[in-house]
Amino acid sequence: MKRRVTLTITTIIVIFLASCGDANKKQGTKMNTPAEIEAKKESSPKIADASFSDGMTGKVFQNYQQIRMALVNSDAEEVNLVAGNLAESFNGEKEEMKSMAMAMADAKDIEKQRELFSQFTGKVEPLFKESISEGAIYKQFCPMAFDGKGGYWISDVEEIRNPYYGEKMLKCGKVTETIK
Repeated sequence: MKRRVTLTITTIIVIFLASCGDANKKQGTKMNTPAEIEAKKESSPKIADASFSDGMTGKVFQNYQQIRMALVNSDAEEVNLVAGNLAESFNGEKEEMKSMAMAMADAKDIEKQRELFSQFTGKVEPLFKESISEGAIYKQFCPMAFDGKGGYWISDVEEIRNPYYGEKMLKCGKVTETIK
């Protein structure tokens, strides 16, 4: 009996030690080379650290950027959701912008959302320009949008990501103004 208990305890200890040994072998770290780190930096978009003089404008800007990216990704449902949040950001004196955001939230067609976004950009641009207190944002333009009439948008990155065409013409456009 004593031999059986000793054998069982020894077996448990061996299994325990063997399993710990495997865990140590699975853990490890991989060091990236300087070239890999630099390549990752270059492939990451340069984000502007813009700040605004009031909280409402900062919230509007963040929601606006989320809508812009949803349009880049042609995600109409995401536009609906974020545009609803955007509408809630406005106080009473910005009723026109609030109703435009609500129209985007209610629109189900991505092309209608893009058209409303372009109109909204025209209304919200002065707010961003007046309220930016730190950093930079970028006014961008696609000459081919809306049957050649063109369309502007404001981005937090200098890199072009076209909200009016999405994947079809992702990099169509140019920076027309850096707003500081």
